[in-house]
Amino acid sequence: MEIYDITIIGAGPVGMFAAFYAGMRQAKTKIIDSLPQLGGQLSTLYPEKYIYDIPGYPAIKASELVGNLEKQLTTFNHTFQLNEEVLSITKDEDIIEITTTKGIHYSKAVILTLGNGSFQPRKLNLPDAATYENHGIDYFVNDLMKYAGKKVAIAGGGDSAIDWALMLEPIASEVYLIHRRSEFRGHEHSVNLLKSSSVNLLTPYLIESLSGENGELTDIRLQMVKSDETIDLMVDSLIVNYGFTSNLEHLATWGLESSRNAIAVNSDMSTSVPGIYAAGDICSYDGKVKLIATGFGEAPTAVNNALHFINPKERAQPGHSTSLYDNTMRRK
Repeated sequence: MEIYDITIIGAGPVGMFAAFYAGMRQAKTKIIDSLPQLGGQLSTLYPEKYIYDIPGYPAIKASELVGNLEKQLTTFNHTFQLNEEVLSITKDEDIIEITTTKGIHYSKAVILTLGNGSFQPRKLNLPDAATYENHGIDYFVNDLMKYAGKKVAIAGGGDSAIDWALMLEPIASEVYLIHRRSEFRGHEHSVNLLKSSSVNLLTPYLIESLSGENGELTDIRLQMVKSDETIDLMVDSLIVNYGFTSNLEHLATWGLESSRNAIAVNSDMSTSVPGIYAAGDICSYDGKVKLIATGFGEAPTAVNNALHFINPKERAQPGHSTSLYDNTMRRK
């Protein structure tokens, strides 16, 4: 059997950076993810969305960030196991056995970068909603230009719904933002931009019914909350952004201590099981802030301490990246 130094479970941005850093530490590394592509939610849910809290980038599109991380990864000859879901993790003396939907993998240490787990959109709860899915109703936005010159309604009141409305404002012919409350739940800056934009704000309204022609959505009926007042909208597309449900059910069988619906970790990112570490949104500790930027800092901590666990002679403080990278390149 082939044994890896570090196996990273979860190929979102934090997992990708952890894999790159593990390469700089000359660790034999494998990455496993249930999705068919790298990038996690950034690739699957928000490829066209801009991110504003990545150091060094005033703004960067999610797909571009994933592309940059992937470019970093090509520096090293890591093993990728994509479209493969992890079912169980068990420890047998010094080796960790990872059972997936496609086989068994062996590793000296594991780093969990699972984000919020596998995810599904919260769907519109109306009788005809499934009929119009991908025929006018979208839960994911993969291409903004798909909506160019069209009348687009967006349902939701959080940051993502507001972001889509603002990004589509200069592209679509008309943008409507429908929210069941009078106030939006997004960041103050985004809400202020929204209020000064040309986006039509429809609050507090609920979507009452849908109608269409030839299998394509054409009309939405809205009803004001606690009122009989209704509005009929002619639209080309409805983007539903009610958030997502995540699934971390397998974690309960992995023997890891949990906290706040996440994996409890120590300051070295170690979990309750020796040899298993966690980083990114999946981990929890006092003062934890769930940001990509936070996960980028946690990833090297997890990698360095995992290697120190494997070999106590390895330094948990290995030095700056310049010397690490140069030494690694000289040994290739």
